[in-house]
Amino acid sequence: MTDDHSTTLTQGDVTRLLGAVRHGDTTALDRIYPHVYEELRNVAERQLRRERSGHTLHPTALVHEAYIKLAGSGLEAANRSHFLAIAARAMRQVLVDHARRRGAQKRGGEWHATTLKDGSASLELNPEEIIALDRALETLDARQRQVVECRFFGGMEEAEIAEALGVSERTVRRDWVKARAWLYREMYGPGGGPA
Repeated sequence: MTDDHSTTLTQGDVTRLLGAVRHGDTTALDRIYPHVYEELRNVAERQLRRERSGHTLHPTALVHEAYIKLAGSGLEAANRSHFLAIAARAMRQVLVDHARRRGAQKRGGEWHATTLKDGSASLELNPEEIIALDRALETLDARQRQVVECRFFGGMEEAEIAEALGVSERTVRRDWVKARAWLYREMYGPGGGPA
């Protein structure tokens, strides 16, 4: 295994390095990071592309803040897909923290997030709604919460989520439908929804 910046780590190399992270090797995550950076940046770009123009958080900053959370969290990722799912959760935390700060600075600060719908239509959420979404996520079944984090905050496809969580794509679809309905009810009440 080589882990200089000029070569790509294989799936097995990443898995071995993640094992080293789990066993206390504090440098292993630093060796993985350059090889997954572009994937993480793509996830961040997908998230922030749906934001209002002039958003104060940029993809690079989102990736770096998520990495800081990962580095300080006792990372327990089993493989690359699992690592990306955990990174999606870290990005969720960063975005929620950012929404809280923006909401505190400027109520209704036009902060927009990605969609809870399928397709290209985007649901715009203000800081209060992002915080309500975060609270509602905590009431979900753990796997459904992970599916939402991977899809909503991580921009992952069903196949990627299924691999990361070790379930079938059908299970991911079912969890997504249930979680989405639950979150709408929790955030907006029965029959409610954003204007």
